[in-house]
Amino acid sequence: MSGSGLPAKRGSQRLLPDERLRRRADYLRCYRTGRRRHGALAILYFAPNELGHPRIGITASRKVGPAVVRHRIRRRIKEVYRRWKDRGMLPALDLVVHLKPEARQSDFRTLRAELLRLFSGLLPRQETRAS
Repeated sequence: MSGSGLPAKRGSQRLLPDERLRRRADYLRCYRTGRRRHGALAILYFAPNELGHPRIGITASRKVGPAVVRHRIRRRIKEVYRRWKDRGMLPALDLVVHLKPEARQSDFRTLRAELLRLFSGLLPRQETRAS
């Protein structure tokens, strides 16, 4: 069930509350026990979870910029993740996107390209068989 009381299916574009990291302990677990992938604008931390579906969280220090800038970049990241067509194929992982200060100067197209590259690296590999 979604927050409005209406059932929402997992494959929809809507980002449900249970698809977001909410607790500090979940973020810390990703940082301490998870793996990471580096990009020019962000670091993607990821750790398996027991929930059966992926969750995402976003962190940005004040080095990225004032609150207005940090929130704008967070909204952009959520939008990229929400609209990503392969989101339903992700394994059960907790993802934390930690922004680097360089993200402040990036445009949406550059940020989107980097995030999609980082997210795509988490998809299960599909083995090709010679028939």
